[in-house]
Amino acid sequence: MSVDVKALGKVAVLMGGSSAEREISLMSGRGVLAALRSRGVDAHAFDPAERELVELKRDGFARCFITLHGRHGEDGSVQGALELLGIPYTGSGVLASAIAMDKVMTKRVWIAEGLPTPRYLWLAPENRGRARVRTVPDELGLPLIVKPPREGSSIGLTKVAGYSQMQAAVELAAQYDPDVLCEEFIEGEEVTCPVLGMGANAHALPVVKIVAPEGAYDYQNKYFTDVVDYRVPSGLPAAEEREIQRIVVQAYRTLGCRGWGRADLMIRAHDRKPFLLEMNTSPGMTSHSLVPKSAAAAGLSYEALCVDILARAALDAAPRGPSALDASR
Repeated sequence: MSVDVKALGKVAVLMGGSSAEREISLMSGRGVLAALRSRGVDAHAFDPAERELVELKRDGFARCFITLHGRHGEDGSVQGALELLGIPYTGSGVLASAIAMDKVMTKRVWIAEGLPTPRYLWLAPENRGRARVRTVPDELGLPLIVKPPREGSSIGLTKVAGYSQMQAAVELAAQYDPDVLCEEFIEGEEVTCPVLGMGANAHALPVVKIVAPEGAYDYQNKYFTDVVDYRVPSGLPAAEEREIQRIVVQAYRTLGCRGWGRADLMIRAHDRKPFLLEMNTSPGMTSHSLVPKSAAAAGLSYEALCVDILARAALDAAPRGPSALDASR
Protein backbone atom coordinates (compact mmCIF):
# COMPACT_ATOMS: atom_id res chain seq x y z
CA MET A 1 0.00 0.00 0.00
CA SER A 2 1.48 3.33 -1.04
CA VAL A 3 0.05 6.82 -0.65
CA ASP A 4 1.55 10.01 -2.11
CA VAL A 5 1.43 12.11 1.06
CA LYS A 6 2.20 15.31 -0.84
CA ALA A 7 -0.97 14.80 -2.85
CA LEU A 8 -2.97 14.86 0.38
CA GLY A 9 -2.27 18.59 0.71
CA LYS A 10 -2.47 20.69 3.84
CA VAL A 11 -4.27 18.70 6.55
CA ALA A 12 -6.13 19.91 9.64
CA VAL A 13 -6.32 17.47 12.53
CA LEU A 14 -9.55 18.49 14.28
CA MET A 15 -9.14 17.91 18.00
CA GLY A 16 -10.51 19.12 21.31
CA GLY A 17 -13.94 20.58 20.65
CA SER A 18 -16.61 21.27 23.23
CA SER A 19 -17.97 17.84 24.18
CA ALA A 20 -17.60 15.95 27.44
CA GLU A 21 -14.88 13.93 25.68
CA ARG A 22 -12.67 16.96 24.95
CA GLU A 23 -9.73 15.65 27.00
CA ILE A 24 -9.72 12.32 25.16
CA SER A 25 -10.06 14.09 21.81
CA LEU A 26 -6.95 16.14 22.52
CA MET A 27 -5.05 12.96 23.36
CA SER A 28 -6.23 11.30 20.13
CA GLY A 29 -5.45 14.39 18.07
CA ARG A 30 -1.92 14.79 19.35
CA GLY A 31 -1.18 11.16 18.54
CA VAL A 32 -2.59 11.42 15.01
CA LEU A 33 -0.81 14.74 14.39
CA ALA A 34 2.57 13.32 15.35
CA ALA A 35 1.96 10.17 13.28
CA LEU A 36 0.99 12.09 10.15
CA ARG A 37 3.95 14.47 10.47
CA SER A 38 6.29 11.49 10.89
CA ARG A 39 5.15 10.29 7.47
CA GLY A 40 5.72 13.68 5.83
CA VAL A 41 2.12 14.91 5.84
CA ASP A 42 1.67 18.70 6.11
CA ALA A 43 -0.56 18.34 9.19
CA HIS A 44 -1.66 21.03 11.67
CA ALA A 45 -3.70 21.01 14.89
CA PHE A 46 -7.09 22.74 14.74
CA ASP A 47 -9.41 23.06 17.75
CA PRO A 48 -12.99 24.04 16.78
CA ALA A 49 -13.57 25.24 20.35
CA GLU A 50 -10.94 27.92 19.80
CA ARG A 51 -11.22 28.72 16.09
CA GLU A 52 -14.07 29.19 13.62
CA LEU A 53 -14.38 26.36 11.10
CA VAL A 54 -14.51 28.87 8.24
CA GLU A 55 -10.80 29.46 8.91
CA LEU A 56 -10.15 26.00 7.43
CA LYS A 57 -11.13 27.36 4.01
CA ARG A 58 -9.34 30.66 4.49
CA ASP A 59 -6.12 28.92 5.54
CA GLY A 60 -6.11 26.55 2.57
CA PHE A 61 -6.68 23.19 4.23
CA ALA A 62 -7.29 20.46 1.65
CA ARG A 63 -8.72 17.83 4.01
CA CYS A 64 -9.47 17.16 7.66
CA PHE A 65 -8.67 14.26 9.95
CA ILE A 66 -11.46 14.28 12.54
CA THR A 67 -10.33 13.18 16.01
CA LEU A 68 -13.23 14.92 17.74
CA HIS A 69 -15.34 12.65 19.96
CA GLY A 70 -18.93 13.08 21.07
CA ARG A 71 -21.24 16.02 20.43
CA HIS A 72 -20.39 18.55 17.72
CA GLY A 73 -17.63 16.31 16.44
CA GLU A 74 -18.98 12.80 15.95
CA ASP A 75 -22.69 13.57 15.53
CA GLY A 76 -22.78 14.99 12.00
CA SER A 77 -22.45 18.65 13.01
CA VAL A 78 -18.83 19.16 11.97
CA GLN A 79 -19.35 16.83 9.03
CA GLY A 80 -22.18 19.06 7.76
CA ALA A 81 -20.04 22.18 8.12
CA LEU A 82 -17.21 20.54 6.17
CA GLU A 83 -19.67 19.50 3.45
CA LEU A 84 -20.68 23.16 3.07
CA LEU A 85 -17.03 24.24 3.01
CA GLY A 86 -16.24 21.52 0.47
CA ILE A 87 -13.35 20.11 2.51
CA PRO A 88 -13.08 16.28 2.49
CA TYR A 89 -12.93 14.68 5.94
CA THR A 90 -12.25 11.32 7.50
CA GLY A 91 -14.93 8.97 8.73
CA SER A 92 -18.63 8.74 8.12
CA GLY A 93 -20.80 11.38 6.52
CA VAL A 94 -23.53 13.54 8.03
CA LEU A 95 -26.39 11.04 8.21
CA ALA A 96 -24.38 8.01 9.33
CA SER A 97 -22.56 10.08 11.95
CA ALA A 98 -25.83 11.48 13.32
CA ILE A 99 -27.52 8.08 13.51
CA ALA A 100 -24.52 6.28 15.03
CA MET A 101 -24.11 8.98 17.69
CA ASP A 102 -27.67 8.33 18.87
CA LYS A 103 -27.74 4.84 20.37
CA VAL A 104 -31.54 4.69 20.30
CA MET A 105 -31.69 5.49 16.57
CA THR A 106 -28.85 3.04 15.94
CA LYS A 107 -30.78 0.30 17.70
CA ARG A 108 -33.92 1.05 15.70
CA VAL A 109 -32.00 0.68 12.43
CA TRP A 110 -30.21 -2.49 13.53
CA ILE A 111 -33.41 -4.09 14.82
CA ALA A 112 -35.19 -3.25 11.54
CA GLU A 113 -32.37 -5.06 9.71
CA GLY A 114 -32.49 -8.10 11.99
CA LEU A 115 -29.14 -7.41 13.68
CA PRO A 116 -28.71 -8.50 17.32
CA THR A 117 -28.67 -5.75 19.96
CA PRO A 118 -29.79 -5.81 23.62
CA ARG A 119 -33.43 -5.02 24.45
CA TYR A 120 -33.96 -1.43 25.55
CA LEU A 121 -36.33 1.24 26.82
CA TRP A 122 -36.13 4.90 25.88
CA LEU A 123 -37.11 7.40 28.57
CA ALA A 124 -37.97 10.82 27.16
CA PRO A 125 -37.89 13.83 29.56
CA GLU A 126 -41.67 13.70 30.05
CA ASN A 127 -41.55 10.00 30.81
CA ARG A 128 -39.05 9.87 33.69
CA GLY A 129 -41.31 10.08 36.72
CA ARG A 130 -40.41 7.87 39.69
CA ALA A 131 -43.31 5.51 39.04
CA ARG A 132 -42.17 4.89 35.44
CA VAL A 133 -38.50 4.60 36.34
CA ARG A 134 -39.28 2.00 38.97
CA THR A 135 -40.97 -0.28 36.40
CA VAL A 136 -37.94 -0.44 34.07
CA PRO A 137 -36.31 -3.45 35.81
CA ASP A 138 -39.62 -5.32 35.53
CA GLU A 139 -39.32 -5.06 31.74
CA LEU A 140 -35.56 -5.45 31.22
CA GLY A 141 -34.53 -7.49 34.24
CA LEU A 142 -31.61 -6.89 36.58
CA PRO A 143 -28.84 -5.97 36.35
CA LEU A 144 -29.36 -3.42 33.58
CA ILE A 145 -27.49 -0.50 32.03
CA VAL A 146 -28.61 3.14 32.18
CA LYS A 147 -26.80 5.68 30.01
CA PRO A 148 -27.21 8.86 27.94
CA PRO A 149 -27.86 7.80 24.33
CA ARG A 150 -25.68 10.52 22.77
CA GLU A 151 -22.47 10.32 24.79
CA GLY A 152 -19.46 8.02 24.56
CA SER A 153 -16.54 6.78 26.68
CA SER A 154 -18.96 5.38 29.31
CA ILE A 155 -19.77 8.93 30.44
CA GLY A 156 -22.94 9.03 32.56
CA LEU A 157 -23.28 5.22 32.49
CA THR A 158 -24.45 3.14 35.46
CA LYS A 159 -24.79 -0.61 35.88
CA VAL A 160 -27.91 -0.92 38.00
CA ALA A 161 -28.09 -3.94 40.30
CA GLY A 162 -31.29 -3.14 42.19
CA TYR A 163 -34.49 -1.07 42.10
CA SER A 164 -33.12 1.40 44.64
CA GLN A 165 -30.38 2.49 42.22
CA MET A 166 -32.65 3.29 39.28
CA GLN A 167 -33.59 6.87 40.10
CA ALA A 168 -30.01 8.00 40.73
CA ALA A 169 -28.82 6.26 37.54
CA VAL A 170 -31.48 8.00 35.45
CA GLU A 171 -30.69 11.37 37.03
CA LEU A 172 -26.98 10.92 36.28
CA ALA A 173 -27.62 10.04 32.62
CA ALA A 174 -30.02 12.98 32.33
CA GLN A 175 -27.19 15.35 33.27
CA TYR A 176 -25.64 14.58 29.90
CA ASP A 177 -28.69 14.06 27.67
CA PRO A 178 -32.38 14.98 27.86
CA ASP A 179 -33.17 11.39 26.86
CA VAL A 180 -32.13 8.31 28.82
CA LEU A 181 -31.44 4.84 27.44
CA CYS A 182 -32.10 1.80 29.63
CA GLU A 183 -30.63 -1.38 28.21
CA GLU A 184 -30.70 -5.08 29.00
CA PHE A 185 -27.39 -6.18 30.51
CA ILE A 186 -25.68 -8.96 28.58
CA GLU A 187 -23.62 -11.16 30.89
CA GLY A 188 -20.51 -12.33 29.08
CA GLU A 189 -17.35 -11.19 27.32
CA GLU A 190 -16.81 -7.69 25.95
CA VAL A 191 -15.19 -7.32 22.53
CA THR A 192 -14.65 -4.63 19.93
CA CYS A 193 -14.00 -4.80 16.20
CA PRO A 194 -12.83 -2.01 13.87
CA VAL A 195 -13.80 -1.63 10.21
CA LEU A 196 -11.99 0.15 7.38
CA GLY A 197 -13.38 1.13 3.98
CA MET A 198 -16.77 1.75 2.43
CA GLY A 199 -19.62 -0.25 0.93
CA ALA A 200 -18.60 -3.54 -0.64
CA ASN A 201 -14.95 -2.74 0.15
CA ALA A 202 -15.53 -2.43 3.90
CA HIS A 203 -13.57 -5.02 5.85
CA ALA A 204 -13.15 -5.88 9.52
CA LEU A 205 -9.86 -5.85 11.38
CA PRO A 206 -9.07 -8.40 14.12
CA VAL A 207 -11.43 -8.62 17.09
CA VAL A 208 -10.09 -7.28 20.41
CA LYS A 209 -11.23 -8.94 23.64
CA ILE A 210 -11.48 -6.57 26.62
CA VAL A 211 -10.83 -8.00 30.08
CA ALA A 212 -11.33 -5.34 32.76
CA PRO A 213 -11.00 -5.83 36.54
CA GLU A 214 -14.42 -6.87 37.84
CA GLY A 215 -15.84 -5.82 34.48
CA ALA A 216 -15.14 -2.15 35.24
CA TYR A 217 -14.38 -0.92 31.74
CA ASP A 218 -15.23 2.67 32.69
CA TYR A 219 -13.91 6.11 31.68
CA GLN A 220 -10.96 5.96 34.07
CA ASN A 221 -9.86 2.45 33.08
CA LYS A 222 -10.37 3.13 29.38
CA TYR A 223 -7.89 5.98 29.23
CA PHE A 224 -5.88 6.49 32.38
CA THR A 225 -4.85 3.12 33.82
CA ASP A 226 -3.09 -0.01 32.60
CA VAL A 227 -5.24 -2.51 34.49
CA VAL A 228 -7.36 -3.53 31.47
CA ASP A 229 -6.14 -6.51 29.45
CA TYR A 230 -6.67 -6.08 25.69
CA ARG A 231 -6.31 -9.41 23.92
CA VAL A 232 -5.55 -9.38 20.22
CA PRO A 233 -5.53 -12.02 18.87
CA SER A 234 -8.74 -12.33 20.85
CA GLY A 235 -8.37 -16.01 21.68
CA LEU A 236 -11.95 -16.62 20.50
CA PRO A 237 -12.68 -19.67 18.36
CA ALA A 238 -11.98 -18.83 14.71
CA ALA A 239 -15.61 -19.36 13.68
CA GLU A 240 -16.79 -17.04 16.46
CA GLU A 241 -14.37 -14.29 15.44
CA ARG A 242 -15.44 -14.56 11.78
CA GLU A 243 -19.11 -14.30 12.77
CA ILE A 244 -18.44 -11.20 14.87
CA GLN A 245 -16.55 -9.62 11.97
CA ARG A 246 -19.43 -10.44 9.61
CA ILE A 247 -22.01 -8.88 11.92
CA VAL A 248 -19.88 -5.80 12.49
CA VAL A 249 -19.38 -5.14 8.78
CA GLN A 250 -23.11 -5.59 8.19
CA ALA A 251 -23.89 -3.20 11.07
CA TYR A 252 -21.41 -0.64 9.68
CA ARG A 253 -22.81 -0.83 6.17
CA THR A 254 -26.42 -0.75 7.41
CA LEU A 255 -25.77 2.60 9.08
CA GLY A 256 -24.08 3.92 5.93
CA CYS A 257 -20.68 4.32 7.59
CA ARG A 258 -17.56 4.95 5.56
CA GLY A 259 -13.84 5.48 6.07
CA TRP A 260 -13.45 3.78 9.41
CA GLY A 261 -15.34 2.89 12.55
CA ARG A 262 -15.44 0.52 15.50
CA ALA A 263 -18.28 -1.56 16.86
CA ASP A 264 -18.52 -2.62 20.51
CA LEU A 265 -20.23 -5.90 21.37
CA MET A 266 -21.00 -8.34 24.18
CA ILE A 267 -20.86 -12.11 23.74
CA ARG A 268 -23.57 -13.68 25.90
CA ALA A 269 -21.98 -16.30 28.11
CA HIS A 270 -24.66 -19.00 28.08
CA ASP A 271 -25.07 -19.32 24.30
CA ARG A 272 -22.11 -17.35 22.83
CA LYS A 273 -24.46 -15.05 20.89
CA PRO A 274 -22.93 -11.64 20.04
CA PHE A 275 -24.92 -8.45 20.68
CA LEU A 276 -24.08 -5.07 19.14
CA LEU A 277 -23.86 -2.22 21.65
CA GLU A 278 -22.82 0.75 19.54
CA MET A 279 -20.92 1.98 16.50
CA ASN A 280 -18.18 4.56 16.98
CA THR A 281 -17.63 6.67 13.85
CA SER A 282 -14.70 8.66 15.29
CA PRO A 283 -12.95 6.12 17.52
CA GLY A 284 -10.24 7.01 19.97
CA MET A 285 -6.64 7.09 18.79
CA THR A 286 -4.88 7.39 22.16
CA SER A 287 -2.18 5.08 23.49
CA HIS A 288 -4.96 3.02 25.12
CA SER A 289 -7.25 2.98 22.08
CA LEU A 290 -8.48 -0.18 20.44
CA VAL A 291 -8.38 0.52 16.71
CA PRO A 292 -4.57 0.93 16.73
CA LYS A 293 -4.20 -2.28 18.76
CA SER A 294 -6.33 -4.21 16.26
CA ALA A 295 -4.56 -2.67 13.26
CA ALA A 296 -1.17 -3.61 14.71
CA ALA A 297 -2.31 -7.23 14.93
CA ALA A 298 -3.14 -7.01 11.23
CA GLY A 299 0.34 -5.69 10.47
CA LEU A 300 -0.64 -2.01 10.17
CA SER A 301 1.40 0.40 12.28
CA TYR A 302 -0.18 3.41 14.03
CA GLU A 303 1.45 5.75 11.51
CA ALA A 304 0.35 3.70 8.50
CA LEU A 305 -3.17 3.45 9.93
CA CYS A 306 -3.41 7.24 10.26
CA VAL A 307 -2.28 7.76 6.66
CA ASP A 308 -4.70 5.03 5.50
CA ILE A 309 -7.64 6.74 7.23
CA LEU A 310 -6.61 10.18 5.96
CA ALA A 311 -6.32 8.93 2.38
CA ARG A 312 -9.96 7.79 2.55
CA ALA A 313 -11.20 11.32 3.38
CA ALA A 314 -14.24 12.20 1.29
CA LEU A 315 -17.39 14.29 0.98
CA ASP A 316 -20.95 12.98 0.92
CA ALA A 317 -21.80 15.42 -1.83
CA ALA A 318 -18.85 14.50 -4.03
CA PRO A 319 -19.04 11.90 -6.82
CA ARG A 320 -18.20 8.43 -5.54
CA GLY A 321 -14.84 8.27 -7.26
CA PRO A 322 -11.78 6.47 -5.90
CA SER A 323 -10.20 7.71 -2.70
CA ALA A 324 -6.54 8.72 -2.59
CA LEU A 325 -5.86 5.31 -1.10
CA ASP A 326 -7.65 3.46 -3.89
CA ALA A 327 -5.97 5.60 -6.54
CA SER A 328 -2.56 4.68 -5.19
CA ARG A 329 -3.08 0.96 -5.67
